[in-house]
Amino acid sequence: PALTLLSRPLASDPARALPLVGAALPVPAGRTGIYISEAVVDLYGLQPGMDWPALSKSFSPLAQEGQAQPAIFFIAGVWRDYVRQSGAVAMDRADYLRLTGDTRASDLALWPRDGADLAQLQQAIRALAEPGAATDTATGAGAAGLEFVSSGAIRERSLRIFDRSFAVTYWLQAVAIGIGLFGVAASFSAQVLARRKEFGLLAHLGLTRRQILAVVAGEGAAWTGVGAAVGVLLGLAVAWVLVHVVNPQSFHWTMELRVPAARLLALCAAVVASGTLTAWLAGRAAAGQDAVLAVKEDW
Repeated sequence: PALTLLSRPLASDPARALPLVGAALPVPAGRTGIYISEAVVDLYGLQPGMDWPALSKSFSPLAQEGQAQPAIFFIAGVWRDYVRQSGAVAMDRADYLRLTGDTRASDLALWPRDGADLAQLQQAIRALAEPGAATDTATGAGAAGLEFVSSGAIRERSLRIFDRSFAVTYWLQAVAIGIGLFGVAASFSAQVLARRKEFGLLAHLGLTRRQILAVVAGEGAAWTGVGAAVGVLLGLAVAWVLVHVVNPQSFHWTMELRVPAARLLALCAAVVASGTLTAWLAGRAAAGQDAVLAVKEDW
């Protein structure tokens, strides 16, 4: 697939301009350093520290006339690009200008001052791009070709798309919890019926109804606690496969795996509390049986 070439200031600190995977390599003398996305690594089998003659050949039509020899590109690092699945190559702006003489720009990032009016700023920029303004618009489309978007809007849109994509996952999570609680209720109801004589004997020996319910609730808490722990371990295993296997194979990018410990603990606590309450409700009927009648069934 066609690659995207990005030229931006990188000479001072590439790690600040690009989300590098690992450290950037020093560029040897006589080479032009470039940085490839993870998709390029998967699609072309390239690695940091290699020269890329094919790029030099395809870059020749862009080179300025009279240039002595084509540039030799050296892969100085790999970066994470979550936008272009077909691959992208980034190089320093100064190198791009030296090789091509092309001073045009298609994207511009601005950092407004705190408290700046974004609407007025956009209007001022559009005024500069209007025909007849004191700027070179010979190769541009004027104000009609400008599109503004804030980083906050991009983030909000991305999260909205992400949440919409995984909405079914949240519903499946709720269904799984519901099925689990139904299983707890059915299991403890069956156990309570099978252990009615045991509960009757405990009541005959002096245990109160509250103490018998506490025993049933404790067993429910223990079983749901084990289930929550096993579920978390299986979930982490699936997450690891999705992040480190499915993502690179499907989208040609990687990401860091961050475990939301507080959220997982809160969810586990809610599940254990729900399971304990379900077991307690299932044991109420058995705890209310007449103790003498229950013990008589054993005679």
